[in-house]
Amino acid sequence: MLKNLKPVVISGVEMMPIIEGGKGVAVSNGATSGAFAAAGVVGTFSGVNADSYDANGVAIPVVYKGQTRRERHEELVQMGIDGGIEQAKIAHEVSGGRGRIHVNILWEMGGAGRVLEGIMEGAKGLVHGVTCGAGMPYKLADYADKYNIYYYPIVSSMRAFRALWKRSYHRNPERLGSVVYEDPWLAGGHNGLSNSEDPLFPEDPFPRVAELRKFMNEVGLNNTPIVMAGGVWHLKDWAHWLDSPEIGPIAFQFGTRPILTQESPVPDAWKKRLLTLKEGDISLNRFSPTGFYSSAVRNDFLRGMEGRHLRQIPYSVAPEGVMTEALPVGPRRRPVYVELQDKDRAEKWMLEGHIDAMKTPDSTLIFVTKEESAQIHQDQVDCMGCLSHCKFSNWKDHEDFTTGKKADPRSFCIQKTLQDIAHDNGSIEDQLMFAGHNAYKFATDPFYANGNIPTVKQLVDRIITGE
Repeated sequence: MLKNLKPVVISGVEMMPIIEGGKGVAVSNGATSGAFAAAGVVGTFSGVNADSYDANGVAIPVVYKGQTRRERHEELVQMGIDGGIEQAKIAHEVSGGRGRIHVNILWEMGGAGRVLEGIMEGAKGLVHGVTCGAGMPYKLADYADKYNIYYYPIVSSMRAFRALWKRSYHRNPERLGSVVYEDPWLAGGHNGLSNSEDPLFPEDPFPRVAELRKFMNEVGLNNTPIVMAGGVWHLKDWAHWLDSPEIGPIAFQFGTRPILTQESPVPDAWKKRLLTLKEGDISLNRFSPTGFYSSAVRNDFLRGMEGRHLRQIPYSVAPEGVMTEALPVGPRRRPVYVELQDKDRAEKWMLEGHIDAMKTPDSTLIFVTKEESAQIHQDQVDCMGCLSHCKFSNWKDHEDFTTGKKADPRSFCIQKTLQDIAHDNGSIEDQLMFAGHNAYKFATDPFYANGNIPTVKQLVDRIITGE
């Protein structure tokens, strides 16, 4: 075991400081989280659109019957509750009562609070904690208090946690299991980069976490662990954190490495692709319909999104300033007005087959093929309200159920692509494949040599050695 690696108290139990990171839409499930707990650490299943199974143990396909977005949203919420309860039961059974079981909730998912309450009601006593990020989950402490569990907010700065503490968490410090610091430059999935931080210039996490610890100590949270998430691969690389008074009690969350385990439910093609990644193959981008930055494998899917953004020009509905050149667009070939050089670029794109010009909320046009245009429109029509606010479809999960803005064709239906990649529907090159920026280490770490895919227990045993 790595020297100075010390147990910490997590959800009321002292254990080695290893936590499985929750990955939404069927990637972290009852089987993986139960296996981590059985290994004596923390397993985390996703409460984001969790799978349910038929009598043969096969995932039930997600099919919506509602004719309206609101009807489909209600179906989505109920399926999320049912699936979450089922995954909690599986995790509990697999764990054999060892370790801790947590559920991960994306605060910006549609109906987040309702789904969390539904899972907690239907799986009482089976879940010990709830982790939550992608937003500012002020109400998280209230849910933890109501269901007698611990809560684990995910933040990317001291300022974010300070805001949560002052507005809400100070009323229930006893149930604060830890504060999860997620590196916004290195973590997979959605990232918490603020407008003041440069996506091209990563910052050292040590001073940022030390700043978080300083504030926590000021408000009496000296013994509450911090969980380091994002960019964690070998614990030996973090040895200088283990006895640091500036960091205090520390645990480590692993999100990407658990994808490549025998218990992981992702398709074999996804696992094999992870073994081929090279440094730089993970892209930090802002295509997500949530509006957050996110990190994913730069495959054909992401290159397609990049193309949409590159084939983009501003326009006006009437001649204005330098926008004097008429450009006929749409089925009726009505003119909009653009700059001369932009007209030349647009005509070149159309000759290349990107003949449909789609308007964005920012008074720009993007140029796509007819097939892409038809698919974008269909995906927007099929919206099931999976987010609290969606740029792509302009859905909002409360009040008047619209963001009040035009739907944005520069984004995509995240529910559709995450369901497809998790359930082996189509090529993984054509789907969103979330991964942390250290995923390229699968190809260089000798633990994975010759295509070795470990069990969760073997992975935990390996991590504790420092490797």
